[in-house]
Amino acid sequence: MSETTEFGSFTDAGEYIPRIVVENDLGSMSFEEAIDGTVVEFSDGDLVKGTVVRIDRDEVLLDIGFKSEGVIPSRELSIRNGVDPSEIVSLGEEIEALVLQKEDQEGRLVLSKKRAQYERAWGRIEEVKEAEGVVSGLVIEVVKGGLIVDIGLRGFLPASLVELRRVRDLAPYIGMELEAKIIELDKNRNNVVLSRRAWLEETQKDQRDSFLDNLKPGEKRSGVVSSVVSFGAFVDLGGMDGLIHVSELSWKHVDHPSSVVTVGDEVDVEVLEVDRERERISLSLKATQTDPWQEFANSHQVGELVYGRVTKLVPFGSFVQVGPGIEGLVHISEMSAHHVDLPEQVVTPGEELWVKIIDLDLQRRRISLSIKQAAEGGVVAAEYQAAFGEHQYDSSGNFIGEFEDMAADGEESEAERAWREYYEEHGEEAYRQAIAEYEEQPADGDSSAASSDETPSAEVAEEA
Repeated sequence: MSETTEFGSFTDAGEYIPRIVVENDLGSMSFEEAIDGTVVEFSDGDLVKGTVVRIDRDEVLLDIGFKSEGVIPSRELSIRNGVDPSEIVSLGEEIEALVLQKEDQEGRLVLSKKRAQYERAWGRIEEVKEAEGVVSGLVIEVVKGGLIVDIGLRGFLPASLVELRRVRDLAPYIGMELEAKIIELDKNRNNVVLSRRAWLEETQKDQRDSFLDNLKPGEKRSGVVSSVVSFGAFVDLGGMDGLIHVSELSWKHVDHPSSVVTVGDEVDVEVLEVDRERERISLSLKATQTDPWQEFANSHQVGELVYGRVTKLVPFGSFVQVGPGIEGLVHISEMSAHHVDLPEQVVTPGEELWVKIIDLDLQRRRISLSIKQAAEGGVVAAEYQAAFGEHQYDSSGNFIGEFEDMAADGEESEAERAWREYYEEHGEEAYRQAIAEYEEQPADGDSSAASSDETPSAEVAEEA
């Protein structure tokens, strides 16, 4: 007795007898129809699924049930450039592809994996944008102005939106997985713009609110200069960035913030203002430094003589620098005992000269000076007494000059002019040395002694 199955039958001895295929085994379907029934029908632009059956260096073969395998060129595997196909797919893996061409010049079916991902990604990304959600992807490339992030398609992340503050070196971000908000989406232009900063601001809002609540005007804080711009410098305070406006960088005039600070500098600053609504912090660097005006006012008084340098001429007088960052005005009426029409008739920019302080207004940060009154003499400021030597001042600090026989009419004598010119030519150190040598010469009566009207000797000038 034999046992019959749909695949065949067995005899009592266990011998298998194959099932006989009769002519009408396919029923009403023809053999050609049966073959056609196993072949997938599709058109250009359709999405199909298939199994990876071969991986070559420049292409991948995909079995999608067509009469021949589909070919995916390496450039159509991923949005990343120059990748190894074996890093993208593996043998036996089922993937989705888009039909680019049913038959190329070589009769091959050409597919694209990245185009299929692109189509799927657009639908997903549009939903995320609509819901104001977040996308994540791997940074695959640094381009001019930002990064390219793989989010199923090429998303552009501008450098200014990578962090809460602008990042200059983007190379370390290659290979990093980043989360970002979608701020611009245009399928027709294939344009997707991302912002990681928007995501950071959103996720760190509670931290920022707490930081701002604990920050009070007048506080001293330490930070690191994170960026330098034309209008100032940003400082990372350890939770947020604050701005030092260029006017708050130094007590001196600043042409450009880079002349005062550079990125990476550790600085101590004072908090000037905290704007919680706009989340802005105003800082001052100069507030942590000694005010040169206060220092000058503490060490000088009206009526003193100070030495300065002419910095600028204006129709009503000239400005003279009398200390670091300290400039005073010599009004045209205080430039000379005689009438002066123009400041350049008396002084020139760069010229150094004595001036007298005739008014000092610390609150308004103004100093009035006089060249005319300085010529009449007076008490010289202490620092200049030390710099120019005690022999030029009496016990009260009054200027008595280099020699005792000053011209009676107030005009500069030949000796005075010679010593002044010597000072201007050789500088203070050589001048003081020459004075010392002059004073060491023998007393009157010695044939080698020089009169007080003598000019510096050739030997002294030579040695100096």
